[in-house]
Parts: sequence; structure tokens; C-alpha cells
Amino acid sequence: MELMVPVSGGEVWADDTGGDGQPVVLLHPGWGDSTIWEPVLGELAGNSGLRVIRYDSRGYGRSPRPAASYTALGDLTAVLDHLDVPPAVVVGHSGGGGTAIGLALARPEQIRALILVAPGTQDYPWPEDNPYFTEFGRLFTAGDQDGLVALGLRTWAAAGADPVAEAQARSAVAAFMVQGDHPAPDPPAYPRLADIKVPSVLVIGDLDDPVVRDSSASIADRIPGCQTIVAPGADHLLPLRVPGLLAGLISEYAGQ
Repeated sequence: MELMVPVSGGEVWADDTGGDGQPVVLLHPGWGDSTIWEPVLGELAGNSGLRVIRYDSRGYGRSPRPAASYTALGDLTAVLDHLDVPPAVVVGHSGGGGTAIGLALARPEQIRALILVAPGTQDYPWPEDNPYFTEFGRLFTAGDQDGLVALGLRTWAAAGADPVAEAQARSAVAAFMVQGDHPAPDPPAYPRLADIKVPSVLVIGDLDDPVVRDSSASIADRIPGCQTIVAPGADHLLPLRVPGLLAGLISEYAGQ
């Protein structure tokens, strides 16, 4: 069932398969929208024991651009509350992984298991002199959308800049251009990772950007009992590259 969910000062598009099965919540990355999960959904299509929920963050995909200040965690909790979602397997990719971590800290009772897919947190000590961040700032300031897409593909699609990966990059860049100063940071998470007590697993591609590999390793080290799985030959866009692996983890942690 597709619907628009009210959030503070706006609304977001969401899709909820419904039913009484174990809920699974999919959070898309900054460099992509909720359609990035479609290969994983295809792998899960025969699993009738799951209730799968996904949504587009403000300005992404089918969600309107933001018109008021908001936080990613605030929107996630609004979606969960509106849909009356019981404890779920929460799957967060990249920036969506940071939002999933925020939920595990703020509402641990809402999470049955945490699957982190090449995650990052806003307050991780990202290297300020990293060439990607410098080039992103230059291209964004110039309004060079094609340049940003090319940068995204060079950085995040090392396994191949195919049309599906390019579509995700273009969707993300379109969202970047309408965000303005509306997104506000979630509460600090990186110093509190040791407080996460839910079952956790982290997946990282061996072709991902070194900065993200370092970030993910640090996150996994700080979360008690977090398992790490390295996907060979995969880059940052793991839902496109290893959908079967992710679907298998979802089914495993959902008890299916």
C-alpha cells in the first residue's frame, strides 16, 4: 500500500506491504532513493512472513521537497508511529544507517535487529581534507548537477556505473538541490555506539570508498557483538550489487 505519511511540517511517500508478518524497515542512502531497494524486494517477494516498509526522505523520489526544518530520525519515528509498526528489523544503508543507529539509541524497544549497510553517522570524524568532500562542495556551489552525478558514480559505483546506478545518483543529486537549510542534525550517535544492545550486523563492500570502509569498521568495533560481513567485488551501492545477501540477512534476523 502506497500512502503519504504526515511528518513535522510536511509529508513523505511510503510503501507498506501490510499484514501481520515481522516488520522490516528499509532506509535508503543519501546517494539514492527508496527504489534502490527494489532488487532486495525482488529477492524477498516469496517471503509472505514479512511486512516490508520503505519511504522516500524529504525531497527524494516521490516525497515533496522539505518546507520546514526536520531531522531524519524525527521523520523515521513519525513514519513508524503513523503506521503503528511493532518492533522491526531495521535496515539502514549509508546515511540511512546513521538514522537506524539513531533509532537504536533513542528507541531500542522499536528494534528487533539492526542491519547496517555501509553505514555512516553524521558525527563520525570525517576527514575534512578528503578530496570527495572538497569536490562535492565546489560542484554543489556551482550548481553543476552533471558534475555531481559523475563524482557520485566515481566515488560510490566502483563496480560499474551502469544505468541503474546512474539513476540513483541522478535522483540523489536532484534531492540535494532542493534540501536548502531544512535538514537538521540528529542527536549525537558515534560516541554512544557502545550503548546499542540489539542484535546487529554490518555489511561493507570491499570496493567501497576507503573513508566509508574505515567508518564502517569503527562503527562495528564500537557496537557490542556486531558481526561484519565483507561483500567481495561490491561497492557502496550494496542493494544493487548483493541483493541476495541482504535479503538473506533480513530473513535470518526476522526469524524466517
